[in-house]
Amino acid sequence: MKPVHAISLTAVILLAAGCSENLTMPPERTPYAAAEPAPLDCVPNLDERIDADELLVGFDTPVSYRINPANKPRAVDLVGLVDGLGERVWDWSDEADDQELQVVAASVTDRWYADSFPNGEFVAPLDAAGLVEGIYSRTPLGVFLLGYASPEEAPALGQTLVVYTEPVVIYRLPLDVGDEWVSIGEVRNATVRDLPYAGRDVYTNRVDAIGELWLPELQFEQVLRVRTDLTVEPSVGPGFSRKQVGYVFECFGEVARAVSADNETDDNFETAVELRRLGL
Repeated sequence: MKPVHAISLTAVILLAAGCSENLTMPPERTPYAAAEPAPLDCVPNLDERIDADELLVGFDTPVSYRINPANKPRAVDLVGLVDGLGERVWDWSDEADDQELQVVAASVTDRWYADSFPNGEFVAPLDAAGLVEGIYSRTPLGVFLLGYASPEEAPALGQTLVVYTEPVVIYRLPLDVGDEWVSIGEVRNATVRDLPYAGRDVYTNRVDAIGELWLPELQFEQVLRVRTDLTVEPSVGPGFSRKQVGYVFECFGEVARAVSADNETDDNFETAVELRRLGL
């Protein structure tokens, strides 16, 4: 029993030593103070419209969309349903074999075609494949498309450089249900895939609904449905038309888009050649 008593006594001595007066007091330190979080550039206020300061451009910031594979059309419901509270809901939350599309808005200054667009502020891909870039400007009155061009000066498909004689209004601000406008882009002395081109593009736009949009990873309240009918009228050769339905939300911009096949006549087309949804 003697060794056990010896161990117990040692433990008591160590505990006592631990409780003895500390002759080396640590220095006093200021309590940690967290830095103030940076304010957000834009915060949705859900007032059922989109003002100019709620449609900003994030330069060089990738935005990820889900998108259907090329040449694989996707079923789409543009009508939606009305819930028990009388609110319209579009359910685009289905999981599908989507691919990832990253869209980046960049400055026009370093592009090969910059001199052709002295009032251009930013560029972004016009098509999912990135074969053509749109050149845009923005004012408190709207977002304008100045024309479009191939990203490279001499691509394999041939150079494209189209400058509208007058800017086309993509979004007229503030954006509100009931808004309608028509904008015509006249094209002269242009180049499309190394071929001379002239004609005009007619954009007919209307904001015709507001509601809730369900996406696979996100849900948005008070999105505005913006319908755009584009009619392309070349000076030589047949033209075509195309319908696009975009869903726009405060501070986020376009969060979803459906594009029809060429020469579609039904405003609520049920098959989209392109369906993109903001997400992972």
